[in-house]
Amino acid sequence: MAAAGRGHTRWRLILPFLAVPVLLLGFLVIGVFMWALTDKDDPGARGASKARCTDALAFGGAVRPGGADVHDCTVQRGIDTAYSAVLRMPREDVRPWLRTTYPDAPGPRTGDGSCGALCLDVTHENGLPGSAEAHVVQVRVEYENAETALVRFSAFTM
Repeated sequence: MAAAGRGHTRWRLILPFLAVPVLLLGFLVIGVFMWALTDKDDPGARGASKARCTDALAFGGAVRPGGADVHDCTVQRGIDTAYSAVLRMPREDVRPWLRTTYPDAPGPRTGDGSCGALCLDVTHENGLPGSAEAHVVQVRVEYENAETALVRFSAFTM
């Protein structure tokens, strides 16, 4: 009978030491799951935010064309990064700017109706400059009148 009492006493001493690591591990696992399920610190969860227009254009390997008003520049970060910018510029300067910025890209498409007056899609495989951090650049051009073009510039990773 004395042997049973000693064994019981040993477990009373050992169980608290075993319970502490198990509880700590349990709290750690729960904490990791709670952290993973929250998006409070995820900038992509907040949607697009304002960005510097030079950064938006540079991400796609472009610079601000002379005579252009660049505005409404945004960035959205998450798994991928996406920049966008809106340019208002002389209509006659659009094609030369595209040709200078993306000399190895195919020429812009025209008149297919789904993208406005001009469309250009550029990737690393078909003419995106090495300085671009983006994987894809999309340019959509609408002619506002005989002199002015509205250019929507988008550069993003995939």
